[in-house]
Amino acid sequence: MSSLFSSDAKVLVIGANHRSSSLALRDRLFLDEPEIIPFLDQLKAAGVEQSLVVSTCDRVEVHAVDHDVAKASAAIIGLLAKRADLDVETLQSQLYIYQDQEAVRHIFRVTSSLDSLMVGEPQVVGQVKDAHRFAVEAGTVGTELERIFQAAYGTAKRVRTETAIGERPVSIASVAVQIAKELHGDLGRCKGLLIGAGDMGELTAQNLIEAGLRDFTCIHSFDGRAKRVARNLSCHAESFEKRDRLACEADIIVTSMNKRSRVVSTQMVSQALKVRKNKPIFLIDTGIPGDVDSAVNDVDGAFLYDLHDLEQVAMAGRASREAEARAAERILEKELLAFFKGKEERVAVPLVSALRDHFENERQAVLAMHGQDAEKATRLLINRLLHSPSEELRSLAATNKKKDWDKVSALMTKLFLKEN
Repeated sequence: MSSLFSSDAKVLVIGANHRSSSLALRDRLFLDEPEIIPFLDQLKAAGVEQSLVVSTCDRVEVHAVDHDVAKASAAIIGLLAKRADLDVETLQSQLYIYQDQEAVRHIFRVTSSLDSLMVGEPQVVGQVKDAHRFAVEAGTVGTELERIFQAAYGTAKRVRTETAIGERPVSIASVAVQIAKELHGDLGRCKGLLIGAGDMGELTAQNLIEAGLRDFTCIHSFDGRAKRVARNLSCHAESFEKRDRLACEADIIVTSMNKRSRVVSTQMVSQALKVRKNKPIFLIDTGIPGDVDSAVNDVDGAFLYDLHDLEQVAMAGRASREAEARAAERILEKELLAFFKGKEERVAVPLVSALRDHFENERQAVLAMHGQDAEKATRLLINRLLHSPSEELRSLAATNKKKDWDKVSALMTKLFLKEN
């Protein structure tokens, strides 16, 4: 495949997401905000020409532009392997690698939230913009990468404006707020606890805070993630080991760990209700798979809703969501075609610029000689501009290469003799 850029620089995406890798690997690769710029500096030192790192709960991936794809790939995978403390072969089996058009398509799909665990997550474009901002600060974004992301943002805006794809997670969070208010009344008097740092959990917590719940605490088995989410939500971060005590104080518990094991047990909830003297607890399990033991449903005073429950309340059905996703994909493909066409057209820019400069130089020379006589000046200008092309055409015709002549003749006719 030829490069998208006239300079032969190629686009590259290497990463691990919720489909390609295990949660354990993504936890090893995860970069907290203070770690991103140093990692970009490492990529730069390793010779990667342009780079950007997207690091969320669902994905850790490097977007790059480089003239030497093999060198850049080896550098990126090597640094990721070092971070995960794995050998390259073990890591590579859980990575995806895209180049050029497929890489650009992936960037567009990620930015438009079409590649997310939960399609349509509204905060994804914000996460990508944060990653872009860090890369700009690190000085690792060049013209090519900048063009790609500006086009991706435009596509994401069209998808968000022209489809209802973003309503699903927002609606789920809104349903959570509605149930919380029905159960507890004024949320301003409630305490909230977020266990985990998944995107859906953070979105739900954000909606609860916006609805009036001010006393919110975030915990995670990785303290860095808890602190990052706490900064985003302007709330408190606590140690994961304090979860039992914090559960006793919480009126609303949101879970978003997305692990293979349950982090909230029936015993934990029962003990919390006992301490609370049976004051009810609303549990919102946004984990995939679930974070809360399903037996909590049988505990008096505990009201457990998982994503399926919220979805049943919030949405009319999967068919309408799929229709919106299909509409979004059509928008994305149109934007990709326009982007690729623009890239191809830019290849002609140097030649067009050189032609314009040449014509202008000839015009200035003719004006200097016959500027007072328009007829003589224009005749001389035409003769000068046509002299070299005429000689080349006569030479080509004399070679008797009919196929070449027919192509050139058709091109010249199209360029200069085609009627408007």
